Amino acid sequence: MSTARVRIQTGDFDLGAEVAALRAADARVGAVCAFVGTVRDRNDGLSVSTMELEHYPGMTEKAIEAMIDEAHRRFDIFGARVIHRVGLLQPMDQIVLVAVTSAHRGESFQACEFLMDYLKTQAPFWKKEQTPDGARWVDARVSDDAALARWGIDSRNG
Repeated sequence: MSTARVRIQTGDFDLGAEVAALRAADARVGAVCAFVGTVRDRNDGLSVSTMELEHYPGMTEKAIEAMIDEAHRRFDIFGARVIHRVGLLQPMDQIVLVAVTSAHRGESFQACEFLMDYLKTQAPFWKKEQTPDGARWVDARVSDDAALARWGIDSRNG
């Protein structure tokens, strides 16, 4: 099990194993918050048969590392891990894991939500869905930009 803070991979991940590795041998940890995002079978009113995710190797990891650094500056957390899958995914597949450890739940919840909001709008990923109307690229939603703005970050400027 890699202890890297950021992993981009085609294969699935094991939530239990990842959380165990994140909190291993750290007796300070009193809270772990984890978010797992999955592929839905519908988006914007259309059925989705597959989703394909692409990234820019090296740049994507660097951008997510910077997000984790920012979470450490803003919140009293001990550790954070982000795993994001790329490649061809099916409905119900896991796409992303964001996990955070801290002494108390509030910091973990906030940092986890902050990282997920940041990830949805700022991480360099490109998503293409297959629908009955054909393939379509998926843009960030206005609601994702609004979620990031509540942390004082303009999605257009990172």
